[in-house]
Amino acid sequence: MTIFIAPKIAAKENIMQDLTNPKTIKSLMQKHGVHFSKRLGQNFIVNPGVCPKIAEAGGAGPGVGALEIGPGIGALTRQLAGSCERVVSVEIDKALLPVLGETLADCPNVRVINADALKIDLRALIGEHLAGLEVIVCANLPYYITSPVLMRLLESRLPIRAITVMVQKEAAQRICAPLPSRQAGAITAAVHYYSAPRQLFTVSKGSFLPAPKVDSAVIRLDIRKQPPVQVQDEALLFRVVRGAFAQRRKTILNSLSSALSLDKGAVAATLERAGVPPAARPEALTMEAFAAITNALE
Repeated sequence: MTIFIAPKIAAKENIMQDLTNPKTIKSLMQKHGVHFSKRLGQNFIVNPGVCPKIAEAGGAGPGVGALEIGPGIGALTRQLAGSCERVVSVEIDKALLPVLGETLADCPNVRVINADALKIDLRALIGEHLAGLEVIVCANLPYYITSPVLMRLLESRLPIRAITVMVQKEAAQRICAPLPSRQAGAITAAVHYYSAPRQLFTVSKGSFLPAPKVDSAVIRLDIRKQPPVQVQDEALLFRVVRGAFAQRRKTILNSLSSALSLDKGAVAATLERAGVPPAARPEALTMEAFAAITNALE
């Protein structure tokens, strides 16, 4: 379902300020009979300085089209609409549509799509609404869908320049951790394969309504034109990565033998061909090492 927002006269700056005011948020939700959904991980921004920083960091500007996932009541959406050529926001919660219809009523360059971002055809969506523009993704992501959304955006190889999202601080540190490092995990390797990630700034839990139990952080993933390593089989690479980190306390020999259901002797021979010590821990391996293992398995 698409909402085509009709323009009307309004003061953007005042409305933008109001949308980060707890009283305004509660009033809007009460007016439209909407309740915060814990199931959907809804935490709305009440710090007026956050949305402008996200939009700027994400690269919002003339000639840019923004894809937003989870607009909430539209605080970040309005910020993006004020800078970008066009904005497409995907909102799964049908109950929020009347709220967005009101808060975005003077933003004719915004389209709100009522759909699940994990199921909708994002490539077709971009082609229909953002064609001819340099596309960015900006979002305040619900914590529970951080990894699935990021991996869908990256694996789909969409025509996007960068992904700038707010996520749980601990997740941000793991996603942006260097390889190798103790913080690195399977998501770290996958994100580094498709993009160059960096953590931009933190956002305290008091910046949200309702306040979550942990702080958040904004990260930016600049999409790579070419992956940093070359493998014959990408699917196998990610099987190796997931298998390695599934039992990260074990040696790479034991973790891969278990995860890939291979004889230890065969895995040992593979690691020798790849030049990787069998006693190494997964967190000690570089992206090049994972690629070497993958190509040696082939």
